[in-house]
Amino acid sequence: MVRGKTEMKRIENTTSRQVTFSKRRGGLLKKAFELSVLCDAEVALIIFSSKGKLYEFSNSSINKTIERYQRSVNEMGIGQKTTSQDNLQHLKEEANYMSEKIELLEASKRRLLGDSLESYTIDELQEVENQLEQSLSKIRATKTQLFKERIHQLKEEEKILAIENAKLREKWDEMQSTQKEIVEVETELFIGLPQPRTTR
Repeated sequence: MVRGKTEMKRIENTTSRQVTFSKRRGGLLKKAFELSVLCDAEVALIIFSSKGKLYEFSNSSINKTIERYQRSVNEMGIGQKTTSQDNLQHLKEEANYMSEKIELLEASKRRLLGDSLESYTIDELQEVENQLEQSLSKIRATKTQLFKERIHQLKEEEKILAIENAKLREKWDEMQSTQKEIVEVETELFIGLPQPRTTR
């Protein structure tokens, strides 16, 4: 007979709850023993019933296993704390670096705009002037290149328009020639018609 799925909630019937506890406790203790033997693992299991009765299993000393557990937790906590501190220090260093970089960029911007130059020496002012000349040279070179590219683009477009105009002119000439031929044929047909007779 197939057993139904057990609903995971507190068993209200006291007798049924005690029977289930006894069965499940025995199965859990058996699984803990099998795990320690088959896998050579250090296993400690502690169970308190609803009435406070203690049940335990350990393939070693349960006190030693608990001490080992506490040492491991403390070491993990120290490791996590150290990692967090390292991450925080790294973030602080990154923030300081970015702040210094922003300050340098702001100072460079003010210098290039000609602000707060009173405290600069002649050599520093000459350096600013050289930077501005280099920037202007790059701007002019970029502007010239863009003009050249635009002129080349316009020339290409002009060539395309010339080709399209030539095609249209050719079609127009063909249409004119065809129309002329039609007019000539109609004229010939009209001339070749017999003259109507007059009655007396």
